[in-house]
Amino acid sequence: MLSNVAKSIGQRNLFGKLKTLSSQQQNGFASEATFETRAFKLHNLEEGPSTKVTLTKEDALKYYGQMYTIRRMETAAGNLYKEKVIRGFCHLYSGQEACAVGMRAAMRPEDSCITAYRCHGWTYLMGVSPVGVLAELTGRSSGCARGKGGSMHMYGKNFYGGNGIVGAQVPLGVGIGFAAKYNGTQGACIALYGDGAANQGQLFEVYNMAKLWNAPCIFVCENNGYGMGTSAERASANTNYYTRGDFVPGIWVDGMDVLAVREATRFALEHTSSGKGPILMETATYRYSGHSMSDPGTSYRSRDEIAEVRQTRDPITSLREKILTTELATVEELKEIEGKIRAEVDSATKVAKTDKEISVDELTADIYANPENLTSVRNTVPHAELQHKRLGQAVNM
Repeated sequence: MLSNVAKSIGQRNLFGKLKTLSSQQQNGFASEATFETRAFKLHNLEEGPSTKVTLTKEDALKYYGQMYTIRRMETAAGNLYKEKVIRGFCHLYSGQEACAVGMRAAMRPEDSCITAYRCHGWTYLMGVSPVGVLAELTGRSSGCARGKGGSMHMYGKNFYGGNGIVGAQVPLGVGIGFAAKYNGTQGACIALYGDGAANQGQLFEVYNMAKLWNAPCIFVCENNGYGMGTSAERASANTNYYTRGDFVPGIWVDGMDVLAVREATRFALEHTSSGKGPILMETATYRYSGHSMSDPGTSYRSRDEIAEVRQTRDPITSLREKILTTELATVEELKEIEGKIRAEVDSATKVAKTDKEISVDELTADIYANPENLTSVRNTVPHAELQHKRLGQAVNM
């Protein structure tokens, strides 16, 4: 039996084909195509995003490459974990790629993002190379945080990290959005969380604060159907997460469709950047792996459920089908992209396995952005503070 989320994202034809409205031809090949997306659901909004979306060939190949890269990176990460090269926690994003890629496609240079611990894909999209992501996972010096952050603590320009405390990144996101308003940058902050965190009291506190301040913040609930091993239906009396901001308007979007997510995010950014305050977006998506690598993910849902979503609503296969159907690209072009990405991720995996770890004396480096006392790093032994070093440039200062 499928969960309600699996049903809600699966009520389409094979590969979730969108109705093709038009296709512009140039030299015998399509330069862009127009589709009709699944309808958006609205809360406290008189109108929402358009369901008519246009996709250029350039963007189609870009989105396809980004989603394929994230999928390959997560597959590599899963293998590295099984080989015990990655230690500790590791939460994979496979199945949810359209959420991150669609939102990133709509973001402007002045916008920022903060997310939870399922952050590898977002880190890559915000400018960190596959080497920087995978080496961070394995604790190596070429990782984006020099191997000191690991799976749940990665950062980049305008990216305030994956965060390990459930739901705690959302208040931080409101602070980032408020700072953007205070400093007049015209940017907005996307603060992401899962359905498992959606019942936390701190979220409702900052819905209220963000609305009072009209902070430019987009709350995004990535509803993948399960908070750890508990289905959304068993955890939430109201599973319409896009309505739970009370006075904060909301949008429900098919999170397995990169184009629908892109359009919803564009609408949300325009809404919040025009001074109307925060907005809440729920992306109905699905994760193929368990909650983390220590969770097989099959004790609370069936293998048939996972297989059905993979076969009918996979975000990468769906976009591939749209590209080929509208002749935006050929099979050969897509295979060439896939081959280059496989080679890049395979190379990054080798670096993640063989690169050196940082030295012991670097463990206390770059803790403070503006250190006033260079001997203020607390040690495990009382009254034996450690020396602070400044080796790298502070991010997002």
